[in-house]
Amino acid sequence: MRDANHNRRQRLKLMLIFAIFAAPMVAAWGMVEFRIGIPDRHTAHGDVELALPALDEWPLTPYTLGDEDEWILAYDCTLQCETRQDALWRLHRALGREAPRLTRLRIGGDAQALPGEVASQWQRLPSWQKENAVWLLDPSGRPALAFDESVATKYMLDDIQHLFKVNPL
Repeated sequence: MRDANHNRRQRLKLMLIFAIFAAPMVAAWGMVEFRIGIPDRHTAHGDVELALPALDEWPLTPYTLGDEDEWILAYDCTLQCETRQDALWRLHRALGREAPRLTRLRIGGDAQALPGEVASQWQRLPSWQKENAVWLLDPSGRPALAFDESVATKYMLDDIQHLFKVNPL
């Protein structure tokens, strides 16, 4: 009788050990299969699937960028230029100690360049250009994100901070 109780207790311990290690796998499978506990929102607020050329192929007047390790926030400044320029200057300042990693490239507009900003003009309007659009380009000049005028600057800031976090110096 004592051997039977002992064997049952040992089997119960073994089953509990299997259950403890199998439970996370079963829970993960259930989450994926039934979409329980998985957020539906996207990480990026901008458009990540871009069919844009690299920055050196853009039809722009000559400009001078700083360090080649900097990300570039290029923006079209055809409508409401001063408002857009100010909002993106504030976004740049909000980056704090990460601000030196970003340069703003204003395309269009007549206002004087703000600190951290480089001004240029379209030589001709490309087919993919959108008024008041903002493009984030990696240090190589390849487009990473595009934001239309409806995206709030706080969401642009979130995306830029996320990219800086996953792409350390």
